[in-house]
Amino acid sequence: MHRWLIAALLSCLWLIPAQAEVELEGEIVQGGLVFGSAPPGSRVMLDEKELMVSSEGKFVLGFGRDDNATRMLRVALPDGESWETPLTPESREFDIQQIDGLPPEQVTPPPEVLKRIRDEARLARNARERRDARTEWLDGWIWPVSGPITGVYGSQRILNGEPRNPHWGLDIAAPTGTPVKAPAGGIVSLTHPDMYFSGGTIFIDHGHGLVSAFLHLSKILVEDGQRVEQGEIIGEVGATGRATGPHLDWRINIGDVRVDPYLLLPPAEDA
Repeated sequence: MHRWLIAALLSCLWLIPAQAEVELEGEIVQGGLVFGSAPPGSRVMLDEKELMVSSEGKFVLGFGRDDNATRMLRVALPDGESWETPLTPESREFDIQQIDGLPPEQVTPPPEVLKRIRDEARLARNARERRDARTEWLDGWIWPVSGPITGVYGSQRILNGEPRNPHWGLDIAAPTGTPVKAPAGGIVSLTHPDMYFSGGTIFIDHGHGLVSAFLHLSKILVEDGQRVEQGEIIGEVGATGRATGPHLDWRINIGDVRVDPYLLLPPAEDA
């Protein structure tokens, strides 16, 4: 997978004084997260949307799987000056698989579970609505579990001719019962023992609307509202929900934008 990390000091000297610096670090790529730093007291806009900025001037933004349009990042500095730069996410190629001849029940959930699916989707949406200026993501990210990567962000299957939703997470295979660690600190915003699709599920809110989800767990070891630190054990790998074998499916959202966890991680040999 193509991976790269940029740390760019971006300044337009004809617009702002040299001491007013804005820094961006991350991957300007489909599925990427960008972490920003501006002088404290700045206001930050991505196109017409104002982003949350911490008291230290930290902010975060993300690009979806299919984002390809240029976005304008604007910073209103506390001294009254302004700064701006265009951001165009680099395109990626995603694996597309076509599988035909499957029994219908393996493609479409039976009607009697549709209400359950809708109710659980609402729980997940509500858990992602929290917004506060915590910045646990400043400490970087670690692998939640070690093992072979068996599924990647953005891949998609076409089942019996019907395109399914892309896979939004990073699948890491490991035996049932393997401890799962928090990749970054945060507050547990949702636990559920048995969702239809994801089985045992945990959401961790890292601040600024940045939320991790951990799916298919065999055991949940944290509670709603609990604060966890990076590296703390939160659950155990399983094969619950719609899973064909034991693995962790780790997903990240920034607001309603789904991003790629793999792009945040150190090389696997350092996990």
